[in-house]
Amino acid sequence: MSQGAPLRLHVPEPTGRPGHETDFSYLHISRAGQVRRPPLDASPADTSDLAYTLVRVLDDEGRAVGPWVPEADAALLRRGLVSMLKTRIFDARMLIAQRQKKISFYMQCLGEEAIAIGHALALQQGDMCFPTYRQQGLLLAREDVSIVDMICELMSNERDPLKGRQLPVCYSMKRVGFFSISGNLATQFIQAVGWGMASAIKGDTRIASGWIGDGATAESDFHTALTFAHVYRAPVILNVVNNQWAISTFQAIAGGEATTFAARGVGCGIASLRVDGNDFLAVLAASRWAAQRARSNLGPTLIEWVTYRAGAHSTSDDPSRYRPADDWAHFPLGDPIARLAQHLTGIGAWSQQEHEETQAKLEAEVNAALKEAERYGSLADGHLFSAAAMFEDVYKDMPEHLKRQREQMQSGAAS
Repeated sequence: MSQGAPLRLHVPEPTGRPGHETDFSYLHISRAGQVRRPPLDASPADTSDLAYTLVRVLDDEGRAVGPWVPEADAALLRRGLVSMLKTRIFDARMLIAQRQKKISFYMQCLGEEAIAIGHALALQQGDMCFPTYRQQGLLLAREDVSIVDMICELMSNERDPLKGRQLPVCYSMKRVGFFSISGNLATQFIQAVGWGMASAIKGDTRIASGWIGDGATAESDFHTALTFAHVYRAPVILNVVNNQWAISTFQAIAGGEATTFAARGVGCGIASLRVDGNDFLAVLAASRWAAQRARSNLGPTLIEWVTYRAGAHSTSDDPSRYRPADDWAHFPLGDPIARLAQHLTGIGAWSQQEHEETQAKLEAEVNAALKEAERYGSLADGHLFSAAAMFEDVYKDMPEHLKRQREQMQSGAAS
């Protein structure tokens, strides 16, 4: 037997490191308006090309072009822009609050605002989202969600609607279709499929929307979710947010180097799209397409949202140690807020003055909400939710041994 060359493994490397500008040519970006829009009842196989191209609507001049331009009046687009501004301002203020030790931990969605906001505006009341910790825009896009309650959850204070039982940023609001966020990665993806299946079994009309990051697609729950969604044609949208980075690991480590994450959906028999996640109009159009497919019993859709995590993974992370500090400034898909503002200005529905006035108004609103939330305590002053609450909401009728333990804990605290 002839002796061949020694075997070797391929270890993916990011195309940029600290001190070396990133080469973003690996993204394979399509021109705005170039990618076709398939019929709603297209088979999964007929979306194969869409898993490798990139759905885009806004061109470099901010014009909406091509077959994916959504039916959306200026009022809806303005609502989207204001919600994105609100989300970014909220994030910035909560980051400061964490640095002031009022909050133990925080995670921003800086640069990704269009994905959650645009998706939220494509869903209907009663649909259920199974988000990760970077989809706060699903809540901030709504007018019936209290910012004060969100901040109280971050502070685990006396008004925390979750009674201090969740980590910061792990919101839960059943009333508005926002399933409890789990710190364990990928669990929510298969839960979304199961919820969608249950909705179909009951003969309901509500659909599910599951969320995962590029790194967590390497978890087994991701693949299990795709199998069940395909086999049972579950009414679910499977969102993969490819923001290029897990906590310090480039997306290629999870398998995004030689293929796309959207291609995994096609391989599992699921209609799939790869979409510019920084293009609000493309997000709205693709989300509507997928939602209508699910509601029409045409099965699931997997959408890979191509975006960039502009900030740190969390307040515990220092991204300057593993990527160029100015990476986001060079990301070819730009800033989602600036792009939508450019489009609205071009159609006469926005202006720089209105932008600045809206920004100031939203900053005042968020600051007022923070001040109100601090009345109920923060990590800095120790007014947290009572530890005695751990005994509540477990049993309908509390057993005697838990009553005794609660009394012992309270008496010990009093002494």
